[in-house]
Amino acid sequence: MEKVTRDPNSPGLSGLWLPLITPFLEGALDEASTRRLVAHYLEEPVDGLILAATTGEGLTLEKAEVERLVAVSAETIAEKGRDLPLYLGLSGSDTRKLVKALARTADWPIVGYLIACPYYSRPSQAGLFQHFTALAEGSSKPIMIYNIPYRTGVNLENETLLRLAEHPNIVGLKDCCADASQSFELLRDRPEGFAVLTGEDALYYSALVQGADGGILASGHVMTADFAGIRTRLLQGDQPAALRAWQQLSPIPRLLFSEPSPAAAKHWLWRSGLIASPEVRLPITPATEVLARQIDREIAQSVPSGLIP
Repeated sequence: MEKVTRDPNSPGLSGLWLPLITPFLEGALDEASTRRLVAHYLEEPVDGLILAATTGEGLTLEKAEVERLVAVSAETIAEKGRDLPLYLGLSGSDTRKLVKALARTADWPIVGYLIACPYYSRPSQAGLFQHFTALAEGSSKPIMIYNIPYRTGVNLENETLLRLAEHPNIVGLKDCCADASQSFELLRDRPEGFAVLTGEDALYYSALVQGADGGILASGHVMTADFAGIRTRLLQGDQPAALRAWQQLSPIPRLLFSEPSPAAAKHWLWRSGLIASPEVRLPITPATEVLARQIDREIAQSVPSGLIP
């Protein structure tokens, strides 16, 4: 299968990416809310969307629902005339099944995949290397690896990741390793053109300061321009302003992750009129009344698109 050639002069993956929530209504995929949601973020400073990932409750979606979610999102983007890349979230502990999933989705209107490390089976570093190499060889689209050991039970070590980064189809990492030294050393040692985006919403500012290319942030569903503005200020060389903005914005990730995600984000989006229902699928449960009241107060107090003049 034809491989993607990584262009060392290309900026690659960068900026603010959303792991888009999946709207449900009465237990089914809510296509109308999906269209409204995607159209909304097309007007915001978002650099890409990831569908059916963890925040999108991908593990609860049927294959047909995932395909329809991708189709509706791509149709909305095409109708609005903005070129916004779509990545598809995949996960699993059977390499063969994932290779088949890559083949099944090869013609879908997506530009790449976000693929988590195998969960529960806890493979060795050699197993992880062979797993992602097989996926990279089996895909004509670029792959971003998702390293989140506190969910999967296995950590993709930097030595292994740097070997994988030599493959032209492996273009970046969503970093949730929860080890500050590992993250810093990766940013220091990564090859040119290999993107690192933090997936730790609460560490967004510090990751950017250390050289991360951006973030894949569930919190970016709300106050989107403010999250994007942190990076803009840093790129402009105004770190003091970026820090001041982050000091005001940083309570938002704590609020949205105070209960299992994406319940809080869905409640916020529902109360903002962007989705028709805050429904989640078990085993995730809706936001509690206490959290719902906190979010409602935050919505009432927040000033969109610019915490700092």
